Amino acid sequence: MSAVIPTIGALMGEVMRNICWALAMALPLTLHVSHAQNLNSIVDVAQSATADGAASQSRINRLDDETDQLTRDYRAALKQLAALREYNAQLEKLIDGQKKEMVSIRRQIEDVTNVDRTIMPLMFRMIDALDQFVKLDVPFLADERRARVANLRALMDRSDANPAEKYRKILEAYEIENEYGRTIEAYEGEMEINGEIRTVSFLRIGRIALVYQTLDGEESGAWDTAQGEFIDLDGDFDSELRSALRIAKQQAAPDLMVVPVTVGQ
Repeated sequence: MSAVIPTIGALMGEVMRNICWALAMALPLTLHVSHAQNLNSIVDVAQSATADGAASQSRINRLDDETDQLTRDYRAALKQLAALREYNAQLEKLIDGQKKEMVSIRRQIEDVTNVDRTIMPLMFRMIDALDQFVKLDVPFLADERRARVANLRALMDRSDANPAEKYRKILEAYEIENEYGRTIEAYEGEMEINGEIRTVSFLRIGRIALVYQTLDGEESGAWDTAQGEFIDLDGDFDSELRSALRIAKQQAAPDLMVVPVTVGQ
């Protein structure tokens, strides 16, 4: 019994030694495996942090770009606002000017209305005076002058003609009549001679003399203001009138004219 017990104790000791050796051998392996797992975990965390940092940097860059764009848009909006304010200020000046002009135009319209009320009767009186003057004047270009007066009367009845145009036409007619007194003119027309309508050449020297001569040069006459009719010259001025007519028609050089002149009573 005493011999077996040491053997069992020796076996137990050997077993314990083997277990301890196994534990000693297994402990570094366990520590190595644990350390490797920790490293992998740390690497995973680092990679995850790096990915998160990259994503955050991307968001920061995007936000920075958006901020720059917003800043540029804001500055552009400020410039546009300043331009609009300046434009509105200019428009206000134009509007104020137009309002003043509208007030001036209204005043002018009122003045024109008042002028029309006074000028219209005056224009009618001017036409009547011109008509009376033509009737009492030496009867040269009678049809033309009467037609001019008739046209003025028709013009006064037209609604599409403004008062300024009507007044201008009347003044033109007066100027034409005034010009007759300073000019010499020869023209052809028809008149009754001894109960017969004949074509004659008229010679007008201002308003001093109005004479006629037949185209054959055989008969001549002059306007007598006192009698209000043409009188026969009985051939006294036939040759002189032929020469005067040629001068008036610019068919001969200017020269002294001899024409009969009647003096009204």
